[in-house]
Amino acid sequence: MQKIAPCLWFDGNAEEAARFYTSVFGDARIATTMHHTEAGPGPKGSVLAVTFEIEGQEFIALNGGPQFPFTPAISLFVHCGSQEEVDRYWAKLADGGKEWQCGWLQDRFGVSWQIVPDVLDVMLRDPDAARASRVMAAMMKMVKLDIAQLEAAYRGG
Repeated sequence: MQKIAPCLWFDGNAEEAARFYTSVFGDARIATTMHHTEAGPGPKGSVLAVTFEIEGQEFIALNGGPQFPFTPAISLFVHCGSQEEVDRYWAKLADGGKEWQCGWLQDRFGVSWQIVPDVLDVMLRDPDAARASRVMAAMMKMVKLDIAQLEAAYRGG
């Protein structure tokens, strides 16, 4: 068990969300499902929380109610090694959600994600400020990140 696990607050659809997330990522599974007892607060037998894992990271999906909707102030960052990975995660997670600038999206449950190729970090940290600036300018014009376009900006094209 890891020391810290993100707990995501849902309004009655925690189990659906956990099943969706575990279907998106290859190394993922539902670990446990906790149900309400007669003590409540929800109807006895209904899902209270689902613990699931993605790539070894534990998450808890809690059916907490409508009081606290998700905002982009917290997002889940997905490291991608290729454009194929960026495209695959983007297509699945954006389906039914909203696409935003710079590789950000909000999925159908309201959770914000950043789908980012690892090479972007390398280019943005380049000691050549002109290269890094060109990459940043190119990224700011994108919705889904495109490695070929980022690399072209990096090379000065």
